[in-house]
Amino acid sequence: MNKIVFISILFFIIGNTTVFSQSKKDSVAVAKDTLPSLDIDPLTPAKAAFYSAILPGLGQAYNKKYWKIPIVYGAIGTSLYLYIDNNKKYHDVRDAYKRRLEGYDDDDFQFLKDKSRLISAQKFYQRNRDLSALFVVGFYVLNIIDANVDAALIQFNVNDRLSLCPDVYTNDVTFKPNVGLTFSYNF
Repeated sequence: MNKIVFISILFFIIGNTTVFSQSKKDSVAVAKDTLPSLDIDPLTPAKAAFYSAILPGLGQAYNKKYWKIPIVYGAIGTSLYLYIDNNKKYHDVRDAYKRRLEGYDDDDFQFLKDKSRLISAQKFYQRNRDLSALFVVGFYVLNIIDANVDAALIQFNVNDRLSLCPDVYTNDVTFKPNVGLTFSYNF
């Protein structure tokens, strides 16, 4: 019985000393970053894409890339102009072909004597009209993608302290040139 009391007192003393030793607060020095942190808004790319979808060029204005707005309107406007022009010419040639089938020869396409040439002209203007419509849609989608990607890339930290340098060095064993990239961050 004396052994059990002695062991229990020993565990009690050891247990109390470890509890008291853990209650000591150790201070750890933490270095604070002196650079100002920029808050990252994850919805910024979605907002820019939404604005560009509503009105082409509005997403570029939201990103403060005003020089891109004339490019957007120039691309979409030129494609739209070509669509309207080719559509008008297609309908003119089609109407001339219909009048030739009815037996009239008083159309604006007298230089195209054969009916097969009128058919090939119709196919030409129809193909160009369809391509122009495809370019209008393509430039519209490209406008949205540009606004989205630009808004996402604005939030990256790019300064002089970050660098990525390509490097060519020789291997010590084979003496052949190796290619590598060096990423350095200066404090």
